[in-house]
Amino acid sequence: MSENLMKYFKDTVIKVNRDGSESKIGKLLAERDDYIVVLTEEDGVVYYKTQHIKSFTENMKGKWEFDAEIPENFKNAEKFKDLLKSLKYHWVKINRGGSEMVKGVLCEVKDDFVHLVANEELVRIPMFYINNVSYRSKN
Repeated sequence: MSENLMKYFKDTVIKVNRDGSESKIGKLLAERDDYIVVLTEEDGVVYYKTQHIKSFTENMKGKWEFDAEIPENFKNAEKFKDLLKSLKYHWVKINRGGSEMVKGVLCEVKDDFVHLVANEELVRIPMFYINNVSYRSKN
C-alpha cells in the first residue's frame, strides 16, 4: 500500500473488499508496511494484511452509519509478523469471515506459521494464508 491510502482514507469510514465474507465496513486507523488497521463495530479492531485486500470503497452519497470508539491502546507494530508476536497469549480470530476462520489462543509465531490452541487442538496456520486477525483485549 502507499501513503496515499492514509492521505485519502485516514479516519474515514470505508468498506474493505467489495463483498463476501471478508468484506467489512470500518474506520481506517492506520497503515503499516504490510497491513492496515480498521475499527469495525462488530469485531472491534481488525488487522488486514494488504496482500489480501482487493478493494476499498467509500460511500459517496452519504456516510455509512458508524458508532464505535477507538480503543486507547490498540496493538500496533510496523510489520504484520511483529503485530502477531504482540498478540501472543491473546484470544484471537484469524480469517474472521471465511470458512477458514479459527478462534483460539495464539501461542506461537514462527517465520512461516502461527500456532493456535483452539478447542483442545493445536492448529498450525501458514502465515501466507492469514488474511486478517482481530483479538479480544484484556479488560
